[in-house]
Amino acid sequence: MPTEISEPWKSFLTGIDSRMEEAVELHCLGGLVLTNVYGLRRTTADVDVVAITSISSSTNLIALAGKGSELHIRYGVYLDLVGVAPLPEDYESRLTEIFPGAFKKIRLLALDPYDIALSKLERNTQRDRDDVKYLARTLPMDLRLLAQRYEEELKPILGNPERESLTLRLWIEAIEEERAS
Repeated sequence: MPTEISEPWKSFLTGIDSRMEEAVELHCLGGLVLTNVYGLRRTTADVDVVAITSISSSTNLIALAGKGSELHIRYGVYLDLVGVAPLPEDYESRLTEIFPGAFKKIRLLALDPYDIALSKLERNTQRDRDDVKYLARTLPMDLRLLAQRYEEELKPILGNPERESLTLRLWIEAIEEERAS
């Protein structure tokens, strides 16, 4: 895990940390994790969070650091509570702390790269596909593990598993094609 936090993230997160009254964990995915942990070079303006461990902190955090907040205006980035991303059932057991000890009140926990990839299945935008290809290329991802985790932990809770199964199959084929060339 990286020890240095790039700007504007460092100042933004320090701003959140200094204003928190209680300790809170943020389960992060998306651009912050992809750029700061896995080295993806692209811009992102938000910290995508799928869970905040303290319910009372959720409302406070969004007011403090969400879109349109003073911290957002100052640093150009914001906290986004993602409510619709499907996550594998046991994702919490694979969370990894990023920037340990950097803050007093907040802990940032990154989703495992396989869980990040699976969280992008339903939305399936070009950016999502590019992110998954990037992870597959740089880690490199074990495609059997990705498929297994999908079958065992995500597929049973999806609303339209046939569509997501097809999407995953197409992603895996594209990754295999890229690896073959």
